[in-house]
Amino acid sequence: MQLALLPQELSPEAVLAELQGRRGAVNGITARDLVHAVTQRFNTADERRLRQIIEKLRRDGHPICAHPANGYHLAASAEELDRCCEYLTGRAMTSLQQVCAMKRVALPDLYGQLGLTKPITDEDTNDER
Repeated sequence: MQLALLPQELSPEAVLAELQGRRGAVNGITARDLVHAVTQRFNTADERRLRQIIEKLRRDGHPICAHPANGYHLAASAEELDRCCEYLTGRAMTSLQQVCAMKRVALPDLYGQLGLTKPITDEDTNDER
């Protein structure tokens, strides 16, 4: 006789517990499947909640990586975490470029307005040659 698993609520603790067995990109899981693994249901509202939970867990310092090709997983190495951070930085830069276009300001000017230092890019290093 098998006992049915009771569905859990989608919580940071439940998500982190499910991700503990998913170290490395090869063990990634899609948002939909992660929601189902935790709650035993498919629900787009839960997928939105999952993204909020992942964001909170990352702010708490958990090395949760994600990429459309691999899904969510815990970083298996420093290099994998670096790749994830580069991906997230690229997404943030895309958003900043959109802000610049809408406000009609140059990206370096926006950095100054936000009190940020401009990161060094490949274009900057090519200019020095």
